Amino acid sequence: MTELHQATTSLPKGKDPVLRVVAMPADANQFGDIFGGWIMSQVDIAGSIPALRRAKGRAATVAVNSFQFRQPVFVGDLVSFYAEVVRVGRTSVTVDVEVYAQRNPVNEECVKVTEASLTYVAVSENRVPRVVPGQEHA
Repeated sequence: MTELHQATTSLPKGKDPVLRVVAMPADANQFGDIFGGWIMSQVDIAGSIPALRRAKGRAATVAVNSFQFRQPVFVGDLVSFYAEVVRVGRTSVTVDVEVYAQRNPVNEECVKVTEASLTYVAVSENRVPRVVPGQEHA
């Protein structure tokens, strides 16, 4: 069996994660690998935070533009999600999310595990699209 190559890196400097969570056994398969669906849901939560702030209210996920799993996540990893608004449309906000796992506390490693781009649409209380504040004439 060959070892999975893990390019170690460090967390982004000068940025705070929007979400941090420890991957738990309930989130894993029988081999200790975290389910991709769990990571996807956490990415959606992380991406929604800057989207909601920029939209100044409710926003709904309308598209997963890209999603790449680069490395597996394991039980016990400290998973950090960094999200940044990269585009604002008339009613939409596009957010890029990068995900890092810190593991092996004795000889700590940090690996980039996932990157994604998601689009959210600002919605009213009635869940109909609304204009993102500041984009009235866009």
